[in-house]
This record gives sequence, C-alpha cells and structure tokens, in this order.
Amino acid sequence: MTSSKRNKTLYIDTEALSTLALVQEGLLSPVKGLMGQEEARIVDETKAYKGVPFPFSFILAPNGEQNRAVLLSVKKNETLDLICDSRQVGELRVNETFEIDPDERLRHIYGTTDTSHPGVKNTLMRMGDIAVCGEYHVTYPIIAGNRKRIENMKQKTGAHSISSMVLSANPLNRVHERMIRRVLDENDLLVIFLRKPFTEEGLQYEIRYNALKTFIDTFLARNKVLIIPFENTYIFAGYNELILDALLAANYGCDQLVIGENHGGLGLYYNQNVLSSVFDECKNIDIDIKIFDEYVYCDICKTLVNTKTCPHGQHHHVHYHSDSILKLMQSGLVPPALLVRKEISASILAALFPNRFDNLQELYYSLMPGTGLIEQQSEEQFYANLIKLHSTSSLT
Repeated sequence: MTSSKRNKTLYIDTEALSTLALVQEGLLSPVKGLMGQEEARIVDETKAYKGVPFPFSFILAPNGEQNRAVLLSVKKNETLDLICDSRQVGELRVNETFEIDPDERLRHIYGTTDTSHPGVKNTLMRMGDIAVCGEYHVTYPIIAGNRKRIENMKQKTGAHSISSMVLSANPLNRVHERMIRRVLDENDLLVIFLRKPFTEEGLQYEIRYNALKTFIDTFLARNKVLIIPFENTYIFAGYNELILDALLAANYGCDQLVIGENHGGLGLYYNQNVLSSVFDECKNIDIDIKIFDEYVYCDICKTLVNTKTCPHGQHHHVHYHSDSILKLMQSGLVPPALLVRKEISASILAALFPNRFDNLQELYYSLMPGTGLIEQQSEEQFYANLIKLHSTSSLT
C-alpha cells in the first residue's frame, strides 16, 4: 500500500497496528472500532460496552510531535494515511479528535501510574495526549490468517468442543504438559494462544514456539492442538488481562478458556463495597472459564500432584517456577527432567547457545554411545543424549 501525497499521515507502531487489526477482525467484539470522546468516557466509567465487560475505552492516541501536530490540524472527514515502519498499512477517516489524560489512561489499563511497572513505562513512551476516532482499515495478514486456521482445523477434524489456553511457555514445563493433556481428555480441539510480546524479555517467540511444537508433534495425537501466535499488545498487559483473554478466545470460536490458579487478574476485590471476583466481570462473555489448581512434584508421591489433594507438606514439593527454570537454561544448565522434558530442554538450549562447542562431532563421539555408524549430529541431538546420560542411575 502506497501513501497518498494528498493525505496527511499518522505514524503508528506495530503494537498499535496489531491491536487495530484485532478489532477490525471482530476479535474483541462487541467493540468494532475506535471510540469517540463520550463513548470512551462511558466505557472507562462503567467498564462495559453494549452489555459486555470491557475494562477500558478503545482509543488511538499515538505519541510524537508530528502526530500531535497532525491531530490538532485535521478536520472531520479528512483521511489520514496510517504509516508503520515506513510503509502505509491503512487509512483512517477522521470523525473526531479529543484530548486525553495519559495518567488516567494508564490507571484504567494497569491500575497504577508507577513507571517502575514495565507495562506503564512502555505504554507511556508510546502514548500521546490527543486521540482520534473514525472508520479505519488496516492490512495485517497475520490476524486474519489466524482466524482462518482455526476455522480450517474445526472443519478438518469435525471438532465440536473447543478449548483454549493463553500460554507464555517461558519455558514449557511438565505442568504445562499435564494441563494440555487434561484439556484434551475432555475436548476435541485445544487452541493454544502463544504469547508473542513486543518486548525482549524471556525466551524469543520462535524458541518457545519450536519447543511447544516439538512436544505436540512428538507426544500428542495429531490434529488435536493448534498453536496461534498471540501478539500480546499493551491492552492485554494490565490487571484486566483475563477479561480480554476470555473475550478474545470467545470471538475466535472457542467454548472454553482454561487458566491456572496463578493467572494474572484472579482474586477477590471490592467493587462499590461489594465483594466481587473477575468471574462476576466475565459472566456476560459467552465462554466457560475453567481453573486448574496448582501442580507440584512430590518427592514422596514420586509424581505430579495437585496441592489440594497431596497429603504431604510443602517441604516435599518441587514447584514449577518458570523464572527459576529459565535462569537455569540461560546459564547453560540442563533442568532436571522432572521439571522439563529432555526433548524440550535440548530444543531450547540448542537455540540459546548456537555453535557453543568447537568440535561438536568429536565431543559427541567421545562421550556418547552410538550405533557404530558415522552420522552428523546436531546440537539438539547432543543435548538430548547428554540428558540421557544424566538419567543413568547405576552409578548414582
């Protein structure tokens, strides 16, 4: 798409483009477009839109002096070219522009304006104080393509009950595997929305995707799980995350959303002196929300157990703390197999430390048992076989 010389331009980033595309494709329905000043005010006050929970107004207020000058000068019915990464990605026909209070906007999204909060800091850097609304169209094939993939899988498999999970899998561990298998026991299809944030924290998306794909392709029945990249834009980063996750999953055609009990946004709170929970907020969203209790490894039971049913104390439990497991991997250490399956660890370590060894083949044949044939071994195969040696018990 080429920018028209007669139109003024508005510069947006990929995060804004992705969010605009979500709404354009109906994935945050009943919200269908940008909100004007009065509509935005009502949504911010009531936390609802057309009878469906929606935690804050949907507006576009991009940062930058050039954007601000354009929005102050633009007239109603003028068309703005939307530019992202030096190319035109859409158009917006202006209906209204209005001032916003960035601090108030941050409080609606995150519940705080404290810049030590990573979401607050990132959003403040990309948000201006003039919002624009009007009909728009953007081109962003990844969003439309995701919806089509789910529909194709439903038709291909004849799936009737479709569950969903929103995962970071940072990294994928044994508890994730247990939850996935439990969901598949009760549903025809599981859609995993794999978070793809716009920050550089944790493992790269491709590493997490490949690890998850390895597990699905190797250890699960075919055509039972579909991975959908979920660009985790700023609107999903606040304390209202669960409401928006549920709305997204429902609009993608899922019947159920499965979450762990440590999911962000769970818990009780007081709303106008009435004790409420997030489930009260989600009751008008057409999706069933199911909570899985915490799983741990018990060194007496010798298996994964539910903390509510295991009779042994916490001192017998190994917890699946993602940040701690990730620190092991980022240090080049192999997590115990009871935490992360060896095939997953091998996939992640090979990606984190490419070309780590000067002569991998020599190292491989000096340490590993083999078939007697000379074969080229990959770093991933090396790690997988090294983990097997860790599992040898006769000398331990």
